[in-house]
Amino acid sequence: MAHGHGDGGSGEDPPPGLLGRAYEGLGHLGGLILAVMTVSVFVQVVARYAGATVMDGLEEVPRYLFIWLVMIGAAAAMWRNEHTVLDYFVKLLGPRGQAIARIVSLSACIGVFVYLIQLSWTLVPNAQYQTSAGLGLPLGYVFVAVPIGSVLIIVPMIRQLVGAVRALWPKHS
Repeated sequence: MAHGHGDGGSGEDPPPGLLGRAYEGLGHLGGLILAVMTVSVFVQVVARYAGATVMDGLEEVPRYLFIWLVMIGAAAAMWRNEHTVLDYFVKLLGPRGQAIARIVSLSACIGVFVYLIQLSWTLVPNAQYQTSAGLGLPLGYVFVAVPIGSVLIIVPMIRQLVGAVRALWPKHS
């Protein structure tokens, strides 16, 4: 089941402020990346059909942009509470149980992304010494998508974690 606006476990829409606009911009950036990937693949297919070569390394463009698309798209989806979740058993719990389940799962996910950032401290600088075969692009520019995307994903997770912790102790009016 996919979480839509207002159904992210915290029961509220993402805030529309500056950060919200930035994450909306990430969604548009993801769309632009997807368009560039599509055009690149289309040009390759047409060129191969015509028996021509367009540019060395053009086939690397969608491959290297894909990781950026995944990380940016995941961050935008996380902000909107639109990630796919399996919540059948969680919905069988009461409100406090659901909040605890969200706290546990969000904490574990944040831990995974923090670990990815930690691993990137070694991976990205070492990848900078390697270049792609066709474009001659230092691969550090490709691999840096992982720590940047991880940070962008952690921010909305923290917002959702705070909402889940608040749900443990609802305000009585």
